[in-house]
Amino acid sequence: MGWRHLVALIAVAFSLFPILFVVSAALNPLGTLSSTSIIPTNFSFANFANLFNNTRFLNWFVNSIIIALVSAAAAMFTSALAAYAFSRYRFKGRRGGLMFLLLVQMFPQFLAMVTIYIMFTRISDLWPQIGFNTWWGLTLLYMGGALGVNTWLMKGFFDTIPKDLDESAKVDGATHTQIFFGIILPLVTPILAVVGLLSFIGTINEFLMANIFLTQAETKTLAVGLYGLIYGERNNNFGMFAAGTLITAIPTVALFFALQRYIVGGLTAGAVKG
Repeated sequence: MGWRHLVALIAVAFSLFPILFVVSAALNPLGTLSSTSIIPTNFSFANFANLFNNTRFLNWFVNSIIIALVSAAAAMFTSALAAYAFSRYRFKGRRGGLMFLLLVQMFPQFLAMVTIYIMFTRISDLWPQIGFNTWWGLTLLYMGGALGVNTWLMKGFFDTIPKDLDESAKVDGATHTQIFFGIILPLVTPILAVVGLLSFIGTINEFLMANIFLTQAETKTLAVGLYGLIYGERNNNFGMFAAGTLITAIPTVALFFALQRYIVGGLTAGAVKG
């Protein structure tokens, strides 16, 4: 048992090292990378003050939260609709559609970057409300990849729900909409929470596409805005960057704790309701 505890301690230390280093950098009054150590000699909240006073951090924060929440909600809803159709109905092209969704996920999104950029250039000219430097434009872009793995995850969960529930509801006169929203969704709360959390984390941390589509300072997300702090001046602004990363982690941690009871106990609660 001794070597197992040793391995566990090494793993914990390895995991905590970057966190401690970021916390130390955020509290380092000098705010530079070269002066940061794992254990800070001085403590100061100057980096946090400079972050809020000298940058558009609040704009980036609000933009990221809105885009991430809307994208996560859209991913949950569209994936649930697709998973319900693939799980409950038999139609021509069903198997091919599932394989297509899986195969598409094998190709990174940035492979279509040039095509998407040209499309949004045209969209920005015709409908600037959903073009470049807008919440809705980037949200629509993220919604394009909402299906795929999420649909497969949800379909597997939908398949575990007995179809007898659907049949009983139909006998009682329930419509497909009533069955979906009144019976199925309460039973699949755990997978909805998982998909929502993963979508939120993936969206709020996404950088590549956001960096291309958001060029104005007031429309940037946290990932793009914080990257701009260290681009070309990594040593000087590293303290503010570290402070920003700590604040950025708060929504993700808060959402995880908010959804934890659904992830752990959602299946049992859904079974009792059913």
